Amino acid sequence: MLMPSLFGEDFFDNFFDDFTRPVRSAAKGHGFANMPQVLPQVQMPSMRTDIQETADGYEFDVELPGYTKEDITAELKDGYLTITAKKETCENNCAEGEEAVVDAKKYIRRERYYGTCRRAFYVGEEVTQNDIKAKYDNGILQLFVPKIEPAKVEEEKKFINIEG
Repeated sequence: MLMPSLFGEDFFDNFFDDFTRPVRSAAKGHGFANMPQVLPQVQMPSMRTDIQETADGYEFDVELPGYTKEDITAELKDGYLTITAKKETCENNCAEGEEAVVDAKKYIRRERYYGTCRRAFYVGEEVTQNDIKAKYDNGILQLFVPKIEPAKVEEEKKFINIEG
């Protein structure tokens, strides 16, 4: 019978975490300093998104749990709709890997993400910022992007004058 762990479902859920992290101090001076990290120490949120096509346009439902409306920005540039969410939970501007002390509490483990995540969708160059409608409620950013047909450009025929 396994004893329940303070940090997870069972004793071995995070047992191999230390084996997947790069050993920076031992790698210095041995040519391994520029070796890429095998697994990221903090996994970035994925902004899971559902896109539904309707008769008038497209409805985006973007999962952003834990963010407030003020943490989220949506920008339209060159036909790309870019959603950015920024979360700052580390008080006193903690450096990466530094322990955070909040309200006299010392964290021994922090798994919630803080930082910036971004995702972009191509919606077409005909769409303007005024066309897109956005609403944020209960951790879901809902966007409506209308279907706009590109203007058909009729090619003007240019003939060369032939003298004769």
